[in-house]
Amino acid sequence: MTLTSPASASTAPVRTAPLPKGTGPTRPSRFRMGAGQQMKGGPFAYLALAVIGFGSLLPLYWTLVAASRTQDEVLASTPPFLPGGRLLENVATAWEQANLGKAIVNSVIVSSSITAATLFFCTLAGYAFAKMRFRGRGWLMTAVIATLTIPPQLSVVPLFMMMSGLGWGGQLESVIFPTLVSAFGVFFMRQYLIEALPYELIEAAKIDGANNFRIVVSVVLPVARPAMMVLGMLTFVQAWNDFFWPYLALNQQNPTLQVALGQLSASYTPDQSIVMAGALISTLPLLVVFVVFGKKIVGGIMSGAVKG
Repeated sequence: MTLTSPASASTAPVRTAPLPKGTGPTRPSRFRMGAGQQMKGGPFAYLALAVIGFGSLLPLYWTLVAASRTQDEVLASTPPFLPGGRLLENVATAWEQANLGKAIVNSVIVSSSITAATLFFCTLAGYAFAKMRFRGRGWLMTAVIATLTIPPQLSVVPLFMMMSGLGWGGQLESVIFPTLVSAFGVFFMRQYLIEALPYELIEAAKIDGANNFRIVVSVVLPVARPAMMVLGMLTFVQAWNDFFWPYLALNQQNPTLQVALGQLSASYTPDQSIVMAGALISTLPLLVVFVVFGKKIVGGIMSGAVKG
């Protein structure tokens, strides 16, 4: 019998079984993102962003230039590229000719009312379609989506007759009530809540004794806040810029901002500098809303996209 020392046994080669294919150490990829890391853009990415940003700001800059010039300067063969000194005068003229003060107040009332109602009703309907079980849920959701394929021009005549029958002709109610809820908002909130709201939270709230109203207030609304911010911004911008139905439902004595701007360009030879001044006034509130709430909206989108 041959004895081996511990030293010689420790230095003997040890054979190991080969690793299965594809399970060995891999070379780290420079495109793999870790937690908290950010991708760095190259020169082409910055160039593309600069071109897109310039193209997006160019119409707004031209509106400013045209609003601060005379019509002869705007329609010249060589248009100006720098703002002039008639901005305040053109704004005052547009404000007086189109009664923009009342039009802005009406637009704020209409857009805020539509946005608040759309967020409330669409969130409730989206939660019902996403997490509640009831007979005919699939057929009802299909009917809601099918309404998106109907052109809004087809409903103008019956809607106008309905508003006239209610005595709302020329009133803001005729613009607010037909758009209190949107099929797109219901579908948008449903798709978001399907993924973002787990059934475990709802069951836990029921075990704690919460009723449906308490579940909506304490569970659904906090989870749906990021999607509500996005839907609220889209709804407010759409209601603010809507022209077709307010033009038919309202009159010149009680217009929204877009209807009032249409009056500036309704003459045979409209002054383009005055029209641009009115367009600049109508754009500024949207810019203020985006500057004030844009960071919160983006933050809400990112918080909703990150799953812990």
